[in-house]
Order: sequence, then structure tokens, then C-alpha cells
Amino acid sequence: MPRNIQDVLKRCESRLSGVDSPRLSAELLAAHALGCSRPALNLDRGRVLTDEELAAVETLVARREAGEPVAYILGNREFYGLDFAVSPAVLIPRPETEHIVEAVEERFSKDQPFRFADLGTGSGILAVTIAVLFPQARGVAVDISPDALDVARANARTHNVADRLDFLQADFTSQTPEGPYDLVVSNPPYVTEAEFEAASREVTGFEPTGALVSGPDGLDHIRAMLPRVADMLRPGGWMFMEIGWEQGCAVMNILAGEYPSFEAVGVRKDLAGLDRVVCARRN
Repeated sequence: MPRNIQDVLKRCESRLSGVDSPRLSAELLAAHALGCSRPALNLDRGRVLTDEELAAVETLVARREAGEPVAYILGNREFYGLDFAVSPAVLIPRPETEHIVEAVEERFSKDQPFRFADLGTGSGILAVTIAVLFPQARGVAVDISPDALDVARANARTHNVADRLDFLQADFTSQTPEGPYDLVVSNPPYVTEAEFEAASREVTGFEPTGALVSGPDGLDHIRAMLPRVADMLRPGGWMFMEIGWEQGCAVMNILAGEYPSFEAVGVRKDLAGLDRVVCARRN
């Protein structure tokens, strides 16, 4: 059995050939097990591991080999340059969601006081990041899952914004905090049932289904939440909501046909040129 770091990494990468990014996974897990950074790991590739160190690496690699996402194994994930704790109670933060934060930064100044709500906060990445970037802002983070709210509260404390965030356990399709708000952000469930069935085991076997799937066309939650968002926003207030890559036209048609209270409706594309964020302003 290989003993030095270089040989161990090669063996781990081979074992992980059936998952995404096997080399990156091997390096992240080995660095975590050995209590060092990836650069330090690569600088010390000739070091021979002890039995205890080898066992620690093997334990983590076995979990990844079974399909468990790296973020759940490590217990954290980066989002917008900040480190967030994650658990199987919450979705793993994804870079596409950062486009919501970019949209907020384009429309609000850093020293501007405003009230915002994050519907379906999960690990709190949107609520916490906005609170960090806008020190005069105050917000409320809503989620139906008490376990998710525990993760979000912990992240708020880590980033020293807990005093400006409230947390509400509620189903945002039927209960939302009383406004008015200057901003509502949301990454609601929007995956279709067919998309979920075709997704990888890393998603279907580990991430919370209720935070992903929203009916046959993926729009059940969005349809239910839009009238509440309209009621929550003050005139001139903004909504930024993540959507599926093929849902831009459908959501814009819903807004145009049923919600004359919204104006400046548009879709923000992600880096791949796909629909990602619906933007709208309360008139």
C-alpha cells in the first residue's frame, strides 16, 4: 500500500474516478485529514504518512467514493469569498447564486441603510453575504427547516452579522414576514421532477430534495411566492430570484401577465449565458 503523500494521492484519485473532479477531491480530502492546506500538501509529497494519518485519509475518501459531496465531508464551502458551514440539512452553495449578490451590489450603495428578506435561506449564504457587504442593512432569513436555520445562524455568528439578521421558521409560499422591504432575494426550489430524476447521485442521494424540486415544471414555489413578494416590497423595492436555466421566459410571462405591480422585469444570465436570475422592481 502506498505510504507517501504523492502515492496516496494517486491511489485516491484512482478510487475516485467515478465522481466529479477526482484529483481535486483527493487533494481536498487529504489536506483536510492531514490538517494542512493544498499548497502545503503538494510541497510535501514525499512525506511518509503514519498509520493514523493514512486511516484518516482513507475514511474521508471512502465517503467521497460512495458519492457524498466534498462540501458535506469537509463541512464548509466558499461563497462570494466567504467561508460557510454546510451540512446535509442545506443545499451546497453554488457559484451561480453569486449573481444575485452582484445584482444587489449594482443597485444598492455600500453605506445605504435598507431592509431585506431572504426567502429560503438555507445555509444563509445570501442573507449573511448581503449583511457583510452592506453594514447598514438589516434582514430576515426565512426557511421551513429548523436544521437549516441552525446552520444559517451559525454562519451569521461566524461573520459577525447575527445582530442585524432575524431568523424565521416558515414556509415562504404561505407565510412571509411583514414588510415593507427594500429588497427580497431568494434561491427557491426550481428543479423539475424530471431533472431531479436524471440528476447525479451526489444530488439525489445527499442534498435535501425539498430545497430543490418544485413540481413538474419547477415553478410551483415561484408561483406561490410571487404574490407574497409583491406585498412585501415597498414601491421601488427590488426582487432578485434565482431560476432554472430554461425558466426565464416562463417566469417573465407570469410576472407580465399576473403582476402589473412589477416593472423593470428582466433576466440576468450566468457565465455560461444561461438564464439565472429574475430581476423586478415594485412600481
